[in-house]
Amino acid sequence: MRPQHFVRKPEEFKEKVLDLRRVTRVVAGGKRFRFRATLIIGDEKGQVGVGLGKGLDVQQSVGKAKVNAKKNLFRIHLKDRTIAHEVEAKFSAAHVKIKPAVNGHGLKAGGAVRVVLALAGVKDATAKCLGRTPNKLTNALATIEALKQLRGTK
Repeated sequence: MRPQHFVRKPEEFKEKVLDLRRVTRVVAGGKRFRFRATLIIGDEKGQVGVGLGKGLDVQQSVGKAKVNAKKNLFRIHLKDRTIAHEVEAKFSAAHVKIKPAVNGHGLKAGGAVRVVLALAGVKDATAKCLGRTPNKLTNALATIEALKQLRGTK
């Protein structure tokens, strides 16, 4: 009898670990360490999601974040290679503004906003973080809120 060879199907989503932190809980015996992972997944065709996961090791937290991101997936309507209109959103202390750009302009954005837009499939846009927070998670969630404001988004 021949062994069966399993062929892994290619993953339909690209993923990027945006942030990885070691968080602690103080208990009677000392400190308990866990890891918190922030993960962005997208198919570069209009679907994008952000996930958060905590675990005892990095691999476990990234796996949980991936499952969470798949639950939070949503679709944006792309107009050619950019977004349809200018959007602005705030999440916690993060404030993000995204403007459409002409074809060939490129993605002019920094940090978490750039990762979210790139995995969503936006190739030409200008974005700016107007908030003062350097927190990647809140900046990514503010970008998601801005993208949800686009007309025609499901």
